[in-house]
Amino acid sequence: MATEDKNRATAAAILPLVGGAANVSSIAHCMTRLRLGLRDRSLVDDEALKAVPAVMGVVEDDTYQIVLGPGTVARVTPEFERLVEEGRASAPEPAPASAAPDASGPAPVSAQELAAQGAAIKAQQKAKNATPFKLFLRRIANIFVPLIPALIGCGIIAGLNGLLVNLGWLPSVTPALAAMASGFMALIAVFVGYNTAKEFGGTPILGGAVAAIIVFPGVANIDAFGQTLAPGQGGVLGALGAAVLAVYVEKWCRRWVPEALDVLVTPTLTVLISGLVTIFGLMYVAGEVSSAIGTFADWLLSTGGAGAGFLLGGFFLPLVMLGLHQALIPIHTTLIEQQGFTVLLPILAMAGAGQVGAAAAVYLRLPRNESIRKTIKSAMPAGLLGVGEPLIYGVSLPLGRPFVTACVGGAFGGGFVGLFNQLGDSVGSTAIGPSGWALFPLMDGNHGLGTTIAIYAGGLLVGYVAGFVATYFFGFSKALMEEFNVSQEPAPSTVAATGRPAAGTGTGDSAAKEPAGV
Repeated sequence: MATEDKNRATAAAILPLVGGAANVSSIAHCMTRLRLGLRDRSLVDDEALKAVPAVMGVVEDDTYQIVLGPGTVARVTPEFERLVEEGRASAPEPAPASAAPDASGPAPVSAQELAAQGAAIKAQQKAKNATPFKLFLRRIANIFVPLIPALIGCGIIAGLNGLLVNLGWLPSVTPALAAMASGFMALIAVFVGYNTAKEFGGTPILGGAVAAIIVFPGVANIDAFGQTLAPGQGGVLGALGAAVLAVYVEKWCRRWVPEALDVLVTPTLTVLISGLVTIFGLMYVAGEVSSAIGTFADWLLSTGGAGAGFLLGGFFLPLVMLGLHQALIPIHTTLIEQQGFTVLLPILAMAGAGQVGAAAAVYLRLPRNESIRKTIKSAMPAGLLGVGEPLIYGVSLPLGRPFVTACVGGAFGGGFVGLFNQLGDSVGSTAIGPSGWALFPLMDGNHGLGTTIAIYAGGLLVGYVAGFVATYFFGFSKALMEEFNVSQEPAPSTVAATGRPAAGTGTGDSAAKEPAGV
């Protein structure tokens, strides 16, 4: 089947299972997920969705999110949008609600039940995360997430260019590669300003116009607070603040400027007032904050590298569950803008390594539970590539202890990478978004690419091993083993051995294709 046909087939399989085109109010995607706004949640058939071959799982947050994985989601989303438009034009009947459950009931310790438990945990966490502060952090994340593809592409080109320069190869080509890699970063403040104004309800191009002041070379002729400004001073934080200010100025003008003059006066006052405040205030303040972030990150890992890495790697997944990880996105971007790479991301990526190790231990500790083992086998490739939701919400988190021991694995992996930072070997990533093995093409540091990759690979290995050992020996209580290490297959031998029928019969192919328990 051609790639386009395959992507369209995936989109066509998903659409009726989310209630049809009439039930879809918005469509977007991030690095791994198709994010849908739905009018009626009850029309979604979760179990059938998770049985679609390309679907790694579903996550319910402020939008309904279908995990398709990196690359796939960017190709399926346009096909899905086209199908929704076609469906709305033909006014289809709404899809029915989820099919009636199996009369025999779900198996008490199957992957289906783990998925349900994961969904319940996710729903509870969503309610807890709906605080003003966390909603604000989510809006900040929405500003930076659309920039990730450009960060990744430019980051990989920068890594390739660095390799060619070090080897002395293609000297006539490397300047062009350097321009490709650096062009986006030179203007990233403009894109941040554009997205900020869009997110906060202003005119996007005005936000970009005000943020462009920060990177304009002519600011080098301006003095503020007794210092000469430098192009780019304040970086993405200054651009974010400038664009937010522009939104509020624009909204004030819309209320007070007569309609006949609005098209002339509002954009002029928005750029003038916001621009003056940016030049004579925000650039200096944001520059000081940005410098402090870089200095603190360097100090943290140079003085307490192993301990800091242990804590960051161990507590990152709980931060994700609390919704606080989104505060790290502008910090990552600031470090990349300042130093060329973020030293925090490789350490935080160790949390995913701990999950992979823990899942491998669960697989071996539950040899009789074919349902969970199938879930782990289908979710493991995505976990190795840094897509952790299937293993987290489908396996470790619903089981309880394995989630904690997975965090222990992430802590040891983070401590390993942090230790080398403390010893002077900075290990960083030139972009944000990827994790696991997918982060290798984006690695950068201060002691050569080979050393950097070796340290990161060592950290992943430590995370795998520590997560496996902690989970294998400490991840299961006796009661948990008795509950979950039970065959889910209806076989006569099960009745003969236990004196009772098998616990459930409904695993089959759908369980094998259900790696992410929402």
